[in-house]
Amino acid sequence: MKIGIIGLPNVGKSTIFNALTKAGAESANYPFCTIDPNVGVVAVPDERIVVLGKMYNTKKVTPTTIEFVDIAGLVKGASKGEGLGNQFLAHIREVDAVAHVVRCFEDDNVVHVSGKIDPFDDLETINLELILADLEMIDRRIDKTRKAAKADKTKRHSLEVLEKIKAVLESGKRPDLEEYSEDDREFIKSLQMICTKPVFYIANVSEDDILQDNQFVSELKSKVAPAEVIKISAKIEEELSTLDDDERDAFLEELGLESSGLDRVIHVAYRLLGLISFLTAGPDECRAWTVKKGTKAPKAAGKIHSDIERGFIRAEITTYDDLIAAGSEAKAREMGITRIEGKDYVMQDGDVTFFRFNV
Repeated sequence: MKIGIIGLPNVGKSTIFNALTKAGAESANYPFCTIDPNVGVVAVPDERIVVLGKMYNTKKVTPTTIEFVDIAGLVKGASKGEGLGNQFLAHIREVDAVAHVVRCFEDDNVVHVSGKIDPFDDLETINLELILADLEMIDRRIDKTRKAAKADKTKRHSLEVLEKIKAVLESGKRPDLEEYSEDDREFIKSLQMICTKPVFYIANVSEDDILQDNQFVSELKSKVAPAEVIKISAKIEEELSTLDDDERDAFLEELGLESSGLDRVIHVAYRLLGLISFLTAGPDECRAWTVKKGTKAPKAAGKIHSDIERGFIRAEITTYDDLIAAGSEAKAREMGITRIEGKDYVMQDGDVTFFRFNV
């Protein structure tokens, strides 16, 4: 899972990226500090595998991971190459979801690229550039498909879909994939459009505004609803990233926060991308694995190893809560709460799974 962090220059993208990933990306108070995208891999917090690790007295606990990509600041004219915009926009096409950072704090010491703090204007600037970039790509694809459709009638429907998308983009809106058939959605996904990627927003606020919404955050939420807005103070996250687990928990409690920005970002990303985690547990390793909702057991087994998918026989599954209540794997089996599931079983979040296979 790859999340692209985008926004105007100097809104706090790289500071937030550094805090989330501890990757040490360069962060400075001038535009285009980031040119090549910085990439950081982060462990997904999951207390369940820690608990299972203690139950099984395991040698190793391995969380699943998420990848963050810090993409350089976009400016007005990016779709036409301003500020190396074409290069930056290409990076966005490669991610699974987009976290759009919006500056929602005032600080005379931090330069704003347009000279004023206006979250809605910042939002419009970025959205327009993303739409223009997709329009340019769609125009090229329409020309190519129109020529192909003269000799191949099967291309005519693709052309109709492309022209419908173009009309939506020209109206200044993002295409809604729910308005298309399943086959058309697969075709649209193959285009790698920026405007069809799941998006959520990160409101970067000062430390003083972390508990209550300031006027900038309130305005942002009203403009992007029903999309989710996560309020983060880059400075607080930066400090949290330097602490060990106990210090971090104490600091969050002192601030009145239930969770860190990283935790909230990951949970929203999971929900947006329709992801769940199943678990494997044993004395050698307790591990979390990420799959799409709706994934059947053999495909999930393939996440561990292709041979397990190929030779899949059955899955032995105990839900996490039931296993913890039973107190041990042996007790869960004795109580009859460990189930035998076949090839058509759809994996659920928190399934503690043992796959039987033969190759």
